[in-house]
Amino acid sequence: MYRDLRDFIAAVDKLGALQRIEGAEARFEVGGITEVAAGRAGCPALLFDAIKGYPRGFRIFTNATTNVQRAALALGLDPTLRPLDALKAWMEKRKNLTPQPPVTVKTAAFLENTFAGRDVDVGRFPAPVWHRRDGGPFIGSGSLVIMRDPDGGWINASIYRVQVHGPNKVTVQFDHGGRHGAIIAKKYWDRGESCPAAIVHGEDPALFIAGFEYLPDGCSEYEFAGSIKGAPIEVFAGPQTGLPIPALAEIVFEGRLLPMSETTLPEGPFGEFTGYYAAEARPGPVMEVTAVHHRNDPILLGSPPLKPPRFHFGLPFRAATIWSNLEAAGVTDVVGAWQHVSQLMTVVALRTRYDGHAKRAGLVAAAHSYMARLVVVVDDDVDPSNLADVMWAVTTRCEPAEGIDIVRNAWSSALDPRISPDDKARGVTAHSKAIIDATRPFPWRDKFPPTSALSPEEAREIEAKWGKFLGPRVG
Repeated sequence: MYRDLRDFIAAVDKLGALQRIEGAEARFEVGGITEVAAGRAGCPALLFDAIKGYPRGFRIFTNATTNVQRAALALGLDPTLRPLDALKAWMEKRKNLTPQPPVTVKTAAFLENTFAGRDVDVGRFPAPVWHRRDGGPFIGSGSLVIMRDPDGGWINASIYRVQVHGPNKVTVQFDHGGRHGAIIAKKYWDRGESCPAAIVHGEDPALFIAGFEYLPDGCSEYEFAGSIKGAPIEVFAGPQTGLPIPALAEIVFEGRLLPMSETTLPEGPFGEFTGYYAAEARPGPVMEVTAVHHRNDPILLGSPPLKPPRFHFGLPFRAATIWSNLEAAGVTDVVGAWQHVSQLMTVVALRTRYDGHAKRAGLVAAAHSYMARLVVVVDDDVDPSNLADVMWAVTTRCEPAEGIDIVRNAWSSALDPRISPDDKARGVTAHSKAIIDATRPFPWRDKFPPTSALSPEEAREIEAKWGKFLGPRVG
């Protein structure tokens, strides 16, 4: 399996899924090209070089895991699997993951170039302005922020966005006060201390995935990433902070997060994964960068939020969690789960056994669907990962007057563009969810007209025998 980001890029190239781009501008063009490419059927990964105003070799890699093939590759799975099969394979692998504690090594690739003190200038790297109305360049859209809890000593390494404000100043946005990074930083600040931090701007995909996971307090993203790879993450103690930093990282900032009572800078706005701006600029915690390290010819990992259905990952990891939640709740015969429109629509496929089975599945799925306004339940002959297939079921099997229920005051977020400004000002972060029963009506399902389409099993057989003549599969 890949050792670092460079190994992963080489594997993507071997699959024929990498496109090299030269001469783009960091302001708007890198982000624009990334978004257009993510919307194409082939959805290539992009490696930008010769970026205007920067030395050749200072590169940006985007769309790393935005389709099923590359998401599977990042997880150590067969990249040729069909979407739903890949998600099943990830569920099975995740059940049997063995934590792999990181190992400390004596050398680090990121120390090939080091700048400290007055020599620090984060502007040496091409930090994109990803969207037209962004508040400035964001070097961190897929970056790992590393901190040590001052009480338990455990290491948190999560993905937070990072905005550039000057040669040695960046802001880190923690989303909300409940994130582990925000909790750890506040512990230092409450003691009147700055919080030591390191930011990695080019980690391998296993660390990228781990950084997005909602792991419990005290659980290590390094151990989770190591379990994905089946080998421990190699770390090296940062010269300035002593924090364990992935030794094969591309670009590293070391420094300290200053107490917000002492100083702040306006953070944002920034385009969100919903395809909208959620808020104007707000005071953000400032990191004073005291050292910068990077490999020769460094690669920045960029993963900006884009207009749906474009998303960071081609496999909806939270759909796997919902699938597991359904089974844990005793909902039998679930054959698949998926999320579309960047997780804003959840689909569950099941083999219905009794009247009310679909409603039960829909209610459980709705309870675990963050921000998703639409929850659709389909029969087992419908591929939940195929949105056209799902909409076929909705338009032919759902009677709106009978098959749609509304759940009010359900789980959403301050990022929700449909919650009014007045409600947000009052702290409202809830919305309603529509549960759409698009299964055959159970009381007369045996009399429902038979379908003329291939079953999923028949389609797999055809694809296995004749797929090589039919061109690449989308996804």
